[in-house]
Amino acid sequence: MRSKTLALRLAGTIFGLVTVLHLLRVMTGVPITIGGWLMPIWVNTFGMIATGCLSGWMWWLSSINADESSNYDKERYRYD
Repeated sequence: MRSKTLALRLAGTIFGLVTVLHLLRVMTGVPITIGGWLMPIWVNTFGMIATGCLSGWMWWLSSINADESSNYDKERYRYD
């Protein structure tokens, strides 16, 4: 696995874990207070959608990168 593919998959996994944490907050409704401000649930709903999209995008890019690199290697090492 190439380093770009690994980096994209690692980033996608981290974004996926953050998505799960947002989902847990939405489902449980645990109150979060930041500097006296009570964070509403819709902030986590937005965060869940955003990080879920980023996670999917990173995994999609890693699959494209893996396909291109395998095609590149085939062309690079082709012997006629």
